[in-house]
Amino acid sequence: MKRLRIAMIGCGRISQVYKESFKHLEDQVEVKYAVDVKLDRAKAFAEEFKGCIATDDYRSCLQGDVDLVHIATPHHMHPMIATEAMKHKIHVLTEKPMSIHLQDADQMIQVAKEEGVKLGVIFQTRYVEGYKTIKNMIREGKLGKIIGARSYLSWDRSDDYYKQSDWKGSWDKEGGGVLIDQAIHSIDRVQDLIGDEVDWIEASMQNRNHKVVDVEDVAEAFVQFKNGCMYQLYACNCYSYDAPIQIEIVGEKGKVGLIQDLAWVRLEDDGYYEIEDERKGVTAGPSYWGYSHIMQIQDFYHAVRENEKVIIDGIEGRKALEIIRGIYHAATLNKRIAFPFEDLKDALIQ
Repeated sequence: MKRLRIAMIGCGRISQVYKESFKHLEDQVEVKYAVDVKLDRAKAFAEEFKGCIATDDYRSCLQGDVDLVHIATPHHMHPMIATEAMKHKIHVLTEKPMSIHLQDADQMIQVAKEEGVKLGVIFQTRYVEGYKTIKNMIREGKLGKIIGARSYLSWDRSDDYYKQSDWKGSWDKEGGGVLIDQAIHSIDRVQDLIGDEVDWIEASMQNRNHKVVDVEDVAEAFVQFKNGCMYQLYACNCYSYDAPIQIEIVGEKGKVGLIQDLAWVRLEDDGYYEIEDERKGVTAGPSYWGYSHIMQIQDFYHAVRENEKVIIDGIEGRKALEIIRGIYHAATLNKRIAFPFEDLKDALIQ
């Protein structure tokens, strides 16, 4: 099997997961470039792979000897780098969120289509076995009509956490706070489980406990889906520790949910049981990053080699972003936001 030639663009914290994944997939990939504006980080990453070139200019790896790029830069840079790469006929797998504004996400989707390349967005928690099992149960109708959903995230991101970064906790670079960085995964999973379009959103948000940033550290929202399901979400990153994320989906015939990555089922006919994930992925860094990055990475590589549809492509990756942008609009403008809506971009937050 011919190895894919890849570049890692962005060698910060999350790149630990990619480094370990690439080592496990050495028969499938050749790591050609490590890119970071802080060259020492790129060099440290490149040292792990024979022949890998370290550079602080991502454009230097778009000139013909790369098949695919992984993007793990500050959020606001994702669209620019992805668009340039795709215009060079290079496939792109970007970290979430794919962008911080809907217009940029739409452009990325359009360029991928025009250039005939693959675009994927990392939402690795969809690859947890228990999650996949309860999704299949919902699709098979075992819960009946879906009538309600909720997700609760209570994590800890201190002022010191934000002080260590030159882009996190900013509207113009990160695109927001707890919603777009931490809660985006639970929002993505809930909307994917519900499996329908959003009708409208009402929401509120505040910065209650952070002195060094002005983005939201707590938010709540009601998200009405067109199939009648009402999704209630709460997220904060000023709790005392990273409590397990809780997700619940309610149907006419029972309930399913997740406590972090442990899935549970309570049906009228089958009682209560839990679903342990016995597969082994790759772990590196904080535990909340999970172990399923490598599963999505492998899936993307397969789609590239076999010219198959990417499971979490740009269209899929845009869905959670649209909900988050809808929450920001509803909370900032203090009104119900009907979908679809025009993203006011940077003019929204003053």
